[in-house]
Amino acid sequence: MALHLHLLSDSTGETLEMIAKAALALFDNPRVVRHFWPMVRSQQHLDRIVEELALHPGLVLYTLINPENRARLEERCRALGIGHIAPLDPVTRMLEGQLGQMAGGGRPGRQHVMDEAYFARVDAIQFTIAHDDGIGWENWEEADILLAGVSRSSKTPTSIYLANRGYKVANIPLVVESPPPAQLYGLRHPLVVGLTTAPKRLVEIRRNRLLSLNEKVETAYVDQDRVEEEVALARRMFADNGWPVIDVTRRSIEETAAAIIKLYNERQARIAEGRQAAPGPRPI
Repeated sequence: MALHLHLLSDSTGETLEMIAKAALALFDNPRVVRHFWPMVRSQQHLDRIVEELALHPGLVLYTLINPENRARLEERCRALGIGHIAPLDPVTRMLEGQLGQMAGGGRPGRQHVMDEAYFARVDAIQFTIAHDDGIGWENWEEADILLAGVSRSSKTPTSIYLANRGYKVANIPLVVESPPPAQLYGLRHPLVVGLTTAPKRLVEIRRNRLLSLNEKVETAYVDQDRVEEEVALARRMFADNGWPVIDVTRRSIEETAAAIIKLYNERQARIAEGRQAAPGPRPI
C-alpha cells in the first residue's frame, strides 16, 4: 500500500518539497503518493484540505506561520489520527535560543523576499550563462569560480548548479590544439578548479554524445589513447599552476559542486585571515 504524503505550506512549498525529497531518497523505492498544498493562508482553504486528509490519511508535513492555522491543522490531524510534523520547528527553536529572537515575524514566504541575495543569485546566473565554454574570458577576473577541464567533464552543468547557489562561474574547455588565453594563468580573484575524470569513462560519455547527435563515433574525440593524452595534459596544467583538482568520475553534479563550495569557503577563510593559499595541487 502506498503512503499518502501531504505537504502543506503557506508559501510556495519549495522548502518542504526539498525536505521530502531528501528524506525519501534514504529509502529503497518507497511507494509514496504526494499531495502538494501550497499557499494555504485561510481557514477555509485549510478546511478543504482537511477533507482530503480524511479521504487519504497518511503523513502530513507542514510549514505554517499563522498560529491559528497551525493549531487548527494539528487539532484536525490528531482527531483523524494522522501523523503530522513541522520539520523546520526543531531547527528554528534552537536558532531562537542561540540568536535571542523569535523567528518568522508572522510573514508567510519570508524566505522568498526579493532581497539583495535574490538579485545576487540572478546576477550570478546571468554571468555564468554568458561565460560558458570559454566565452567572455576578458571578464574572468569578475568570477568567483572558474572551472577548467577537458570536453565533457561536467563543467557546464556544475557551473549552472553553482550559479543557482549564488556563485559567478566561468568555465574553459582544455583543448590540446587550442591553448587557453594567457589571462587564465594570472587570475587573482576567482578560485580556479580543475575537473578531471577517468579516460575510459570519458570515452563512453563522448561516444554517447556523438550518437545523440547522429555523428560518426570513430574520431580522435573518442580515441582512447588521445583521450588519455588530453587528461594527462590537463592534470599537468593543474599541477603546474597549483589548482585544486576534483575527479568527477563517480560524483554527481551536486557532489562536485559541494566539494567546490568547500574549497571556495576554505580559500575565503584564508584570505580573511590574511593567509595565502597553499602552493601545489590539492587533489580531491
